[in-house]
Amino acid sequence: MANQVEPKLIKPLFDELQKERFATLATIDHETGGPNISAISWLLAKDESTIYFAVDNRSRIVQNIKNKSDVAINVIANETTYAINGNAAVKQEKLEGVPLKLALIEVKINEVRDVMFYGSKITQEPQYDKTYDKVAAARLDNQVMDAFRNA
Repeated sequence: MANQVEPKLIKPLFDELQKERFATLATIDHETGGPNISAISWLLAKDESTIYFAVDNRSRIVQNIKNKSDVAINVIANETTYAINGNAAVKQEKLEGVPLKLALIEVKINEVRDVMFYGSKITQEPQYDKTYDKVAAARLDNQVMDAFRNA
């Protein structure tokens, strides 16, 4: 059975991308031309065809995207794994309303593919814990998500 492919986010995935969550991002390295994979957590589905995420504006991710816009975001949600492919661009060099120097990246979605292997499902989604000041982390997370919604 072939994995389902959609041109935009399906409603359950859109809903899951309304809050911070663990995801991996694949870009094309601007120096080697090879794959570069990073873990990210600040992402938000702005609409069914657009995802925003934020990273330090000095990150290799920013240089990679400026050099080649093709990206893939891997998200585990709804008991499956999705590959979201699209084209990324730096929307803001410094995300407004956030004290850190974070770049706002906009991804225009080309396709969303359920890539879970046949006959299986995810029984527990990845979880992570912020290892620094939890109050400061929660405040920063809220600032980033609010800035996404206002962008």
